[in-house]
Amino acid sequence: MTMTLTPGNATLDQLRDIWARQMPVTLDPRCHAGINVAAAIVAKAARGAEAVYGINTGFGKLASVKIAAKDVATLQRNLILSHCCGVGEPLDAATTRLMMALKLLSLGRGASGVAMSTVAIIEAMLARGVVPVIPSQGSVGASGDLAPLAHMAAAMIGEGEAVFEGQRMPSGEALAKAGITPIVLGAKEGLALINGKQFSTACALVGLWGAWQNAATAVVTCALSTDAIMGSTAPLQDAIHTLRGHAGQIAVARAQRALMEGSMIRESHVLGDTRVQDPYCIRCQPQVTGAAMDLLHFAGRTLEVEANAVTDNPLVLVADGLIVSGGNFHAEPVGFAADQIAVAISEIGAIAQRRVALMVDPTLSFDLPPFLTPDPGLNSGLMIAEVTTAALMSENKHLANPCTTDSTPTSANQEDHVSMAAHAARRLIRMNTNLNVILGVEAMCGVQGIEFRAPLQTSPTLQNVINVLRSKVPTLGADRYMAPSLEAASEMVAAGALTDAVQLPAFVQGRAD
Repeated sequence: MTMTLTPGNATLDQLRDIWARQMPVTLDPRCHAGINVAAAIVAKAARGAEAVYGINTGFGKLASVKIAAKDVATLQRNLILSHCCGVGEPLDAATTRLMMALKLLSLGRGASGVAMSTVAIIEAMLARGVVPVIPSQGSVGASGDLAPLAHMAAAMIGEGEAVFEGQRMPSGEALAKAGITPIVLGAKEGLALINGKQFSTACALVGLWGAWQNAATAVVTCALSTDAIMGSTAPLQDAIHTLRGHAGQIAVARAQRALMEGSMIRESHVLGDTRVQDPYCIRCQPQVTGAAMDLLHFAGRTLEVEANAVTDNPLVLVADGLIVSGGNFHAEPVGFAADQIAVAISEIGAIAQRRVALMVDPTLSFDLPPFLTPDPGLNSGLMIAEVTTAALMSENKHLANPCTTDSTPTSANQEDHVSMAAHAARRLIRMNTNLNVILGVEAMCGVQGIEFRAPLQTSPTLQNVINVLRSKVPTLGADRYMAPSLEAASEMVAAGALTDAVQLPAFVQGRAD
């Protein structure tokens, strides 16, 4: 199945499908006329005597150098080859394809001046599975994701490397095997391909979707933890949260209350409990994770706008017949969104880790055995699993420090303020992986704790979650080699297995405002 995108109107759900299902993509044919008009304006400028940046001039600090008409195509090819300076591990195939789809959306707005053949080769590469090898490091987030996008453009002209049918090979060979003819770049086309934020935006979107999966899972794992320590559901009363008014807080409280509905464990201590209040990691979950969800919604709106944006330079203003230099290539909005997502990931993990620590501590867990083992002393139980979550929590706190505040001048001080959006976005993958483990361990502890409350039973809904976890992670009796259990639990979090076992509101899953 091919996804048809309308430039300017692509949704996060469409983009997520492209990424998750690695779908082929085409642009709505209604945008072709605008693309052709802009290309004609560029072609006219390339034939003219007047210097127009990026069309018949050098680039960056070399913008004052006029290029002869006969050298315009060579100028664009040289631009791509010289900018292929990326280093590091290659970007994964799904995110690379998403990046290419985002570039299509930008070109499809009809303000970049590329020929339809340039649009067509990206569509063909997506349809036939030619995936450029994109080194993941080298972009400072202005002007454009130059190095990563240059590697994409290089594959389009038969240079660099690509993956086809699972094999890494020279791009020219990959295109030939797929029956695709490399393009020859015309005036401005190389610049249109590498000036833009599609690498940063793609990575930020993937980070956003991972963060949403973790945020939704945290609602489930907190419900397990609350029942495990025989916590109170009184702080989840709707009136408390509506008095404050934040949408995320209200949604989290309602979702957790619904998850715990019908718990015999909860009903057993409604009366006569000597504890007055639970620790903040239990009581303030709606306020903390709900606030993180509000932040994720805000970041999602920013990234949806950016996904539909024209971010190369110069831009062709078709209505005025002008080619004008601007600064849409600066990725500050993407960098800010990535920094916000990072803060949300860090805080979801910080409060979840405190719940893990609560459950393994016999002085705080309301009579659960130390480290959740039936025979403490001889066995260490989940002692070091908790230590692992502490290490990952601390790592995420470090990674959550803002990237956008760390600018440095580049290109002989012509590009004297940059966004650092690329690594702001890339680090979200690592942070989400860390959070997968923290929440996986919380689920293990919560389920183990609930099982110690037998014959009292948790809610039917949470029992579904327990059954899912226990299909991969057995009850911990005597000590065993623990690494596979942590790995299995974290993989279930990442895959959405725990949230799939319950029904959560759309807001909590990041699918509605």
